[in-house]
Amino acid sequence: MGEEKNKLYGLLGKNISYSFSRGYFTDKFEKLKLKKSKYVNFDLQNIEDFPTIIDENEHLKGINVTIPYKEEIIPFLSKIDKTAKKIGAVNTIKFTKRGNLKGYNSDVVGFENSLIPLLKKHHKRALILGTGGASKAIAYALKRNDIKYKFVSRNPEGKKEISYNSLTKEVMEKHTIIINSTPLGTFPDIDKCPNIPYQFITKNHILYDLIYNPAISTFLSKGKEKEAITKNGLQMLELQAEESWRIWNQ
Repeated sequence: MGEEKNKLYGLLGKNISYSFSRGYFTDKFEKLKLKKSKYVNFDLQNIEDFPTIIDENEHLKGINVTIPYKEEIIPFLSKIDKTAKKIGAVNTIKFTKRGNLKGYNSDVVGFENSLIPLLKKHHKRALILGTGGASKAIAYALKRNDIKYKFVSRNPEGKKEISYNSLTKEVMEKHTIIINSTPLGTFPDIDKCPNIPYQFITKNHILYDLIYNPAISTFLSKGKEKEAITKNGLQMLELQAEESWRIWNQ
């Protein structure tokens, strides 16, 4: 018998028939010749069923968490890394040797390291479209890099959130980074995009879309028309996957 033991990893989400993570890690295990490591999708309609996943899969070593459970998963964890605690969202779970479940956030690393190379001196303010779990990691990364931000929400709450109706020419020109953290425009609904006044986008803007399928969403193509810098979410996903792998193996 070799040293290698059975190891199971997976993605927790809802309606995730296709997942970037499963494809990415399946390829990774093949390249690393990890024949006993496997990555599967855990598709749950209700987070309350999460304990059954643990009960039914004895070789679990790590789980990634996607929409809509990045916040809902927190009560099921034994410990939370301090960055994930500050963000208020978890996308990586490590099963410790003692059998505890510890939550981390690798989205923040993925987003930060994919955005930083695009930044110029005038990129001081950002608009984050959407207020879900991923948007919290984005806000944390922006704050860490001294970029002021506001969330744009259909139902704004509190000082940090504004409505889509309040996106005037002045607001758009002041906020030169615009990040779509909503699922609007994801395949198969590729014609959809966030309802912002694209006529005020300029070549000084960065439009960053967490969507990677399609590679150029309607949101990004409207940015390209205005000569803005555009970036999709693929590199962020690759970087957060590698960060998850590092966490599981540290």
